[in-house]
Amino acid sequence: MTCKVLVVCGSPVVASAELLRQLAGECDHIVAVDRGLDALLAASLSCDVYVGDADTVSEEGRGLVDAAKDFEVERHNPYKDYTDLALSLDTIRRRWPGAELYTTCATGGRPDMALSVLGLLAGYTDAPVWIEEDEVTARILHQNETWTIENATGKTFSIIAIVPNTEVSEHGLEWELDHAPLGLLADTGISNVVRGTAKIQVHTGIAIAYLYE
Repeated sequence: MTCKVLVVCGSPVVASAELLRQLAGECDHIVAVDRGLDALLAASLSCDVYVGDADTVSEEGRGLVDAAKDFEVERHNPYKDYTDLALSLDTIRRRWPGAELYTTCATGGRPDMALSVLGLLAGYTDAPVWIEEDEVTARILHQNETWTIENATGKTFSIIAIVPNTEVSEHGLEWELDHAPLGLLADTGISNVVRGTAKIQVHTGIAIAYLYE
């Protein structure tokens, strides 16, 4: 059975306590990425591992990191070449090889950081990668990966290529594609509508697919 790891990132746009509790209940391990610890604390949750330099976490969270009684800590110097999320992905690969990722508190805030998050998650090819926020479920789809969507009739769906030479097929949507090329960051796959059981497949390249609530 595939190990599932919840990664609570440090975006200033925080997921609701209800979503965090739901995701925590569905995953085997929880990794807090710096300020992500505060989101967990607000939902009365903790983590298995804290990864970060503690430069954005609250005083309460920093105190817990300093005490390190309830979870393991991988603390890094703020003067480093990698983001806390990049370091957390290394931690996950080392501790739980092949783990499926569920990330949250990963979008919003600074646009440069948000793009960096997508780039880092796209580089995780070990297993499926999900981004779960209150209004949207997203999935990074690598070459030959498929997402089957059920019980979502009428919901908005979008897919965007995030590397060149991406080719996709979409079935069960208002506008379908069959081995169609998607231009890098092009709008071809924006604002589609689910019409039944939908199957999304990336034949080449990498894309991010969004299903809106």
